[in-house]
Amino acid sequence: MQSPVPLRGSTGTKALIKVGYACNEHCSFCHTLEVRHIQGSTAEVDRKIRRAKELGHDMVVLSGGEPTIRPELVHWATMVADLDMDFGLVTNGQMLAYPEVVEKLIARRLRYVYLSLHGGTRKIHNLMVRSDAFDAAFEAVQNLSGKGIDFSVNCVITKHNLNHLRGLVDALLPYTDLTVKFSMVEPKGGGDKLFNHLMPRVEDVAARVMEAIDYGEGKVREAGTPGPHFTHGAIPLCLMPGYEDRFDDLKTHTYRTMIEVGEPDYFPVDDLNKLQDPRCRGCSLSGPCPGLYRGYHEVFGATELHPKKDRPRSNSFNYRLEQLYPAPETIADHQACPLRTSLGVTPWDRGRELFVRNGPRLARFRADSRDFSDDEIAELKHTLGQVYMDVSKKDAPDDFARDLVQLVRSPACAECPDREQCTGLFEPLLEDVFSRDDAVLRRLVGGLRGEVLDLGCGEGPYADLLGPLAESGAIAYLGVDPDADAIARLRQRWPWAELACTGGEALDLPAQRRFDHVLILRSWNHLRDPAAVLGALLPRIRPGGTLTIVDNVAFGLGRTRRQTHQAEGSDSALEHYRNDTLADAERVLAAFVEGFGLETVEAHRVGPQTSNQWLVHLRVSADDAATDVRSDL
Repeated sequence: MQSPVPLRGSTGTKALIKVGYACNEHCSFCHTLEVRHIQGSTAEVDRKIRRAKELGHDMVVLSGGEPTIRPELVHWATMVADLDMDFGLVTNGQMLAYPEVVEKLIARRLRYVYLSLHGGTRKIHNLMVRSDAFDAAFEAVQNLSGKGIDFSVNCVITKHNLNHLRGLVDALLPYTDLTVKFSMVEPKGGGDKLFNHLMPRVEDVAARVMEAIDYGEGKVREAGTPGPHFTHGAIPLCLMPGYEDRFDDLKTHTYRTMIEVGEPDYFPVDDLNKLQDPRCRGCSLSGPCPGLYRGYHEVFGATELHPKKDRPRSNSFNYRLEQLYPAPETIADHQACPLRTSLGVTPWDRGRELFVRNGPRLARFRADSRDFSDDEIAELKHTLGQVYMDVSKKDAPDDFARDLVQLVRSPACAECPDREQCTGLFEPLLEDVFSRDDAVLRRLVGGLRGEVLDLGCGEGPYADLLGPLAESGAIAYLGVDPDADAIARLRQRWPWAELACTGGEALDLPAQRRFDHVLILRSWNHLRDPAAVLGALLPRIRPGGTLTIVDNVAFGLGRTRRQTHQAEGSDSALEHYRNDTLADAERVLAAFVEGFGLETVEAHRVGPQTSNQWLVHLRVSADDAATDVRSDL
């Protein structure tokens, strides 16, 4: 359950405050092109700094527009430090060309700077920002380097500097303590109005960025001395093979919340300006991948993308305990919702934050995993309801009925007007949902008669049912699995079974062999290509026979800090190629319905107050037309 995208710098959390949108540059791609006249008042920013402290943030980062042109800059830095938080800036760097300004801010706990520099020469950078700004920005780099600051230089890529990235690399090679980030231009503000003039194709951006990183790291190796670190942002990861772990965004910088001018409270950092195309569903990289900017997708679509569906991924993620709230002082009435009465609704991420109330006690958990996207986590938490407390002491729970307690939305959320926007209040469901739902599968397995093929039998579940059936002659059982060691272990335990190692997903059995029932029990998500497997299996099912597919959707686990550290430090291998729901499986099955006359006899979907196990039990048609189709395959 470890993320392929590491967090940068300090693990403390950041709050981003937009102080106003005025700027001393005129970038062609400026996000705030149409609102540059709007400025936040001193009192408004002061209040937001105090609120950041209330929310438990470790750092306040000011942005704009350009925050360093505000005369209150030192006042705000002082206020942040007085509240025992670190201070940061998102800036074009012009004011930081003055060493005395930098020293004043460092004395007030300036610990983070994200500086814009879009070319390694005056010609390129000044063309991009439409101002004579290169010398000042570069002096800021010199003033900030070597000061122990978490320091990034961000280069926004448009058509104008796409073929000049090496120049920036050359200019920054001597500065070994900074990160050079290459970012795809966003179609927002100027990037939207000048879309055709500025917007390069994302495939070209990916290629030039990889070339620039290779060039820079090659220079560092030649010199035999340390050099900058190189990252990228807003480029789909399928276009960056071998560079996936270089992805960099607000979340890798540990930003949690942000607030614009005029907003009454913080909102979680999100990626609503981007999307993943439907073809990306099931991609192994979909968790950390930023996808495409929506404006880019509207114009160019997703034809440049190459989803990867052949890499294993995690089937769970951790909600790590972050804070315990005292009771009853913090929550005067433990029947009321603390999010509405004291903590606030909007600052908390709808998917990644988890508030759990057990009686008067309240705990807050956080999921920072990048194995799953924001949308995936929100769907698992709210739509499918697959969030649990891990009450075991294991690296990985292996007896869900004993190890996990399901969490469900509190009755207090039922009529709440904020329900669909809020992260929600969750409470334990004191019911064994796993045993209850598995009873459905046990009933089906216990009713098997005839020849049975069990695909992916390696873990050996349901021996207590299958063994007596085989020994009595009610079934002739064949279990197959690609894991030779698993088959060897089963042979020791199951003398009644015929077992075979398939050596992969190919079904290496005599072509004429047929079965009355085929089982795919919790191995569907382990298949690299379920459609190909179905194409091989279905012709082997006799007319009137059945196909039963069972698997699990992904789930979130509420854990203590110790449990989280222990689990994420384990060496458990990833085995799942997808985390399909029943709906995903049905889309694959749809291609075979007509040819084999597949009829769904029984289906059980995942939802709140069910376990994470879904099931579909299908019957193959016994009519002559379907039999003719099968004989032709």
